[in-house]
Amino acid sequence: MARRSDEGFEHPPDPENPGWRHWNLKDQTLFNGAVMGRMITHVDEDGRARLRMFPERRHENLQGIVHGAVTLALIDISLFATMHMIGSGNAGPSVTLELSTQFVGAGKPDRPLDAVTEIVRETGSLVFVRGSVIQEAHIVGAFSGIVKKMR
Repeated sequence: MARRSDEGFEHPPDPENPGWRHWNLKDQTLFNGAVMGRMITHVDEDGRARLRMFPERRHENLQGIVHGAVTLALIDISLFATMHMIGSGNAGPSVTLELSTQFVGAGKPDRPLDAVTEIVRETGSLVFVRGSVIQEAHIVGAFSGIVKKMR
């Protein structure tokens, strides 16, 4: 299904992962590209949105696991990917109002890290999202967030 195009973003299909699309800023010197690297999106059969990143050495902490700040950044970015993929809002000009996160496991740097999300409620100006960060069956974290749509 074709999605609307948010200014500043690129969402072409990912040829390496059929059924997935890129979630990249056109300007790779901004945070998403410069810090997080390549990310891809998918809508699961159950209607949930999925944002995947591919951890690299630069995403590890001194313990050799994915740094908590990287996990938080993935979560924050997933709120906007969710709006774009399964919501009705233009994700580009919106802001995070609230983000609550519970870390429940360590992210391993040798596997993709997925934020799997659903919209709890969407109003004219707010989007309420909840989700989890997973690596296959391993749960790394749980979260909920509120995004304010900017007009």
